[in-house]
Amino acid sequence: MYPDSFKNIPTKRTPWIILEHGRIFVMGRSIPENPAVFYSPVREWISKYAQDCTGKSKIEFGFEYINTTSIKWIFTILRELSEIKEIVKNAEITWYYEHGDEDMSELGFILRSLVECPFLVVEVDTMNKEKYEAIYSPTKDPCI
Repeated sequence: MYPDSFKNIPTKRTPWIILEHGRIFVMGRSIPENPAVFYSPVREWISKYAQDCTGKSKIEFGFEYINTTSIKWIFTILRELSEIKEIVKNAEITWYYEHGDEDMSELGFILRSLVECPFLVVEVDTMNKEKYEAIYSPTKDPCI
């Protein structure tokens, strides 16, 4: 079985991350001083999760801002997920972006073209704490 849940409380420089059974949720601002140090435990958790989970997985990303090195980490995580057949057939990825933010919209479409999972790019009115909380609502365990 994969590890227990992993959570990261958001800061001005790092996103809100909730990794749990059936759910990968990353929202906020991603400009950590050292993305490798920040995203390595996330990637490790997701890799172990992807090897063990055979049910449905809801994967959600949304950024009000993300720097280039963080984009590379997000892409690496998505690429690794899309290489695992069980995840590909049971995952749904949603990329949220704020109305009018063409850079985040374009990034979502670029990432969608690079992975094999169902991938929705969804425009929302605003990207802020209230929106993240509205998007994230504890769900019944979809990975059973």
